[in-house]
Amino acid sequence: MHRRSKTPPPGETGQEALYLRSLSDRQVNVQIKLRGGETVRGWIEYFDDGMLRLTREDKPNLFIYKQQISTITEVGRRAPRVARTVAPEANALFSSEASR
Repeated sequence: MHRRSKTPPPGETGQEALYLRSLSDRQVNVQIKLRGGETVRGWIEYFDDGMLRLTREDKPNLFIYKQQISTITEVGRRAPRVARTVAPEANALFSSEASR
């Protein structure tokens, strides 16, 4: 009886790019565990074939080579940034109400 060998799965399915695009578009906070054991958090702003840019609040942004990544875990949606501009008249109003 002659058995056929199974064909190996494709090396590239395109699913990685779709998943990273989804994380980036939705600005999902992720935790990235690096092969050296260090863990960093932020959201993926940009990626290409070899690296990704992790944007972090109150910390420097990181460019990380994909080969250095052990795991990427979703930790929740990023809170949208709200620009807080207050007219000078409003500041006077708030400060006068606070002193009452």
